[in-house]
Amino acid sequence: MFKSSDIHTVTDFSRKPAEHIKRLKKTKRPEILTVNGKAAVVVQDAETYERMAQLADYAESIVNIRQALSEKGRPLKDFTSEFEARHGITR
Repeated sequence: MFKSSDIHTVTDFSRKPAEHIKRLKKTKRPEILTVNGKAAVVVQDAETYERMAQLADYAESIVNIRQALSEKGRPLKDFTSEFEARHGITR
């Protein structure tokens, strides 16, 4: 998923932020920033991040809808009777 050209040191990022921001906006690819040779953080342009967040929300909604549709329902009359009995409601 990540290319070696997407990996940079935090030091390089802090020394040349404008260069990194320009590249992030142009490529729409995230960059992995390393500290002592190990991945520390991932940065990406705001537009791409927002799109990714929207897609994640959409995917979560789909999962929740599918789960709700797969659950067994029951007739309203049965629910109402049980609810009224549980809460001492008489008609």
